[in-house]
Amino acid sequence: MDSSTLTSLSRGSFSSSVEDSSESEANLTLSDRLKVFKTSNFDPDAYVTSKCQTMNEKEIRHLCSYLVELKKASAEEMRKSVYANYGAFIRTSREISDLEGQLLSMRNLLSTQAALVHGLSEGVHIDSLSTGPEDSAGEDVSYENTELSNIENWLVEFLDTLEVLLSERRVDEALAALDEGESMAKEAKERQTLSQTILLSLQTTITEQRQKLADQLAETTCQPSTRGVELRSAVLALKKLGDGPRAHTLLLNSHKQKLQGNMQSLRPSNASYGAAYTASLSQIVFSTIAQAASDSLAVFGEEPAYTSELVTWAVKQTEAFALILKRHVLASSAAVGGLRVAAECVHICLAYCSLLEARGLSLSPILLRLFRPLIEQALNDNLKRIEQSCAALAAADDWVLTCLPAGTRLASSTSLSSVNLSQPKLSSSAHRFNSMVQEFLEDVCLLESLQLDVSTLEGVLQVFNSYVNLLINALPSSMDNEEDTEVYANKIVRMAETEAQQIALLANASLLADELLPRAAMKLLPLQQTNRTDEPHRRSSDRQSRLPEQREWKRRLQRSVDRLRDSFCRHHALELIFLDDGDTSINAQMYIYMDDNTDEPEWFPSPIFQVLFAKLTRMASIATDMFVGRERFATVLLMRLTETVILWLSEDQSFWEDIEEGPKPLGPLGLQQLYLDMEFVILFSSQGRYLSRNLHQVIKNIIGRAIDSVAATGMDPYSVLPEDDWFAEVAQIAIKVLTGKVNFGNVDRDVTSPTASISATSVFSHGSN
Repeated sequence: MDSSTLTSLSRGSFSSSVEDSSESEANLTLSDRLKVFKTSNFDPDAYVTSKCQTMNEKEIRHLCSYLVELKKASAEEMRKSVYANYGAFIRTSREISDLEGQLLSMRNLLSTQAALVHGLSEGVHIDSLSTGPEDSAGEDVSYENTELSNIENWLVEFLDTLEVLLSERRVDEALAALDEGESMAKEAKERQTLSQTILLSLQTTITEQRQKLADQLAETTCQPSTRGVELRSAVLALKKLGDGPRAHTLLLNSHKQKLQGNMQSLRPSNASYGAAYTASLSQIVFSTIAQAASDSLAVFGEEPAYTSELVTWAVKQTEAFALILKRHVLASSAAVGGLRVAAECVHICLAYCSLLEARGLSLSPILLRLFRPLIEQALNDNLKRIEQSCAALAAADDWVLTCLPAGTRLASSTSLSSVNLSQPKLSSSAHRFNSMVQEFLEDVCLLESLQLDVSTLEGVLQVFNSYVNLLINALPSSMDNEEDTEVYANKIVRMAETEAQQIALLANASLLADELLPRAAMKLLPLQQTNRTDEPHRRSSDRQSRLPEQREWKRRLQRSVDRLRDSFCRHHALELIFLDDGDTSINAQMYIYMDDNTDEPEWFPSPIFQVLFAKLTRMASIATDMFVGRERFATVLLMRLTETVILWLSEDQSFWEDIEEGPKPLGPLGLQQLYLDMEFVILFSSQGRYLSRNLHQVIKNIIGRAIDSVAATGMDPYSVLPEDDWFAEVAQIAIKVLTGKVNFGNVDRDVTSPTASISATSVFSHGSN
């Protein structure tokens, strides 16, 4: 094997080892992977050399990508740690700042004490030397006294000047004088031109005067009259004295003192609390916070310790402001369900608060967290008020539909034309329900930041369900339902006695669920709530994500309407089928005993189906006037009512037991009559355009089951049944007779009589067929 082959194999094995090592390191936790970088003797050059010494280009690239990923993971871990420990970081920063101030005071104190000790020791030394030969030190003492006299004169002049500057509050000149004194003391100490006693005296004096100036500046910042440039100058001077933490705290306390004074002077009587008070209070609070932030930035810059203290202070002032607003405005409004007042106040607060975001202070979450419980309470109370108001009106509602009053609120400006064109009509309680829901949703639109749209839609749905329950309770059949009686025992609802009134109940529910409430709910979409042009992609995505929720909400509204429609259909179906004495108007005997008559029957639909046709015809006429522009709902209503009656016949076990297993079987005439009844239902349903596939299939199943029962007796049912055209023609003539559209000319008998109509036409006779 040649050398090139050996080299390639060694590189391949090393590359695989590097990849295996990287994979094993990837399986380690982040802290384990970072351990190598945390050691005290970590050498970057040695680390890179150990990794890259024998690597090729591909392996180096792989190592670089690994290190980059490790860097990103480390940065993410640090970010999470900062967010998780932000409160502790602020407290620690404040404690460090306080500790720095204490250390500075301690250093000054120790310096004073040290200088005093040195002065005392030097004084003792000088006293001991004074006992020596006077002639040897005479010349030196004379020179020293001359020099000390000059320094003492300068020191006296320095102290007098500093005293004057402090008394006259000439802060900048006092600071310059203190700096000059410190420079003189430092220079004298280095050159040893001053004795320890004089140097100690100078340092002590400078320290005392510095502390005096600091106290004077602190007193100045606490004065209510100190503000603006004067306040910033005092705080800046205090910072230059080396007491920055105290200076920043005094700056914030000064603004807090002014804020409290302005808030107390603003406090009005109880009758004056509202939007105006909220606006004035918000302007005072947030303008003060903004001014404090500006002063802090101007004097202290963006140092983390001071920035953290500013944020903490701003949060406390915001919380105090929110508590005042809750106590004087929101609590009273929420207690009486005044959502509009509460919504306007919250909207005003958030508008003023948002102005601070440009300064890096985002205080809106604080307000939202504190305001949300009261707003939710007001929202729930408002929904209860809507429910109670509509229930009270339902007790006196005559269930007569009228057009929308001129002052009624509409869902939006875009829906105005469509509403006016279709002229929708509602009863008095439904009008009230619609107007109150419209006002409620307009109030909620002011609370976009609270993100209450989901709970709002859920609340509107619950109130609508409650109103639909009232409409169901207005049906006469609801009095027979013990469960409904127990639920609505405390709610009196006026009965809808006539068919027109009962259909009006459906018109109320369908118009609200199909048009008025969904249009009003569109206000809660982000794109409808705001005219701002920023963040178009975010608002578009929000709207797209909310559309499925809106569609599901509308489907739930429709399910409530379906409950009312089913109750309506069940009431009228039972009214058709059951008589006052408890018997049914349709039974197996009416078909079975037809074959006992020796005379040829006069073919005409059975009475129950004549009544069903008449009822559906009346309802179709009423629905045409009530459901203008919503004919589909009327069609579905007639369809469901017809299905309810036919399904009852299809599922009546006693009926089919008598037909299939009774002592007397169904004969050919009974089969023909049942066939005619079913064809009659198919014909008038088809002409009325409410024949559904399900209804058609159920009717065909009934006919097929009757034919099978006759065939089970050994008789061929098709040999005794006429052609299909015969059933269609008889059913058509029956429709004309029942609607009064038939004219028999010179017939002696009454043309409205089924007997007269049958005998006047040969097609009615099975024998003639």
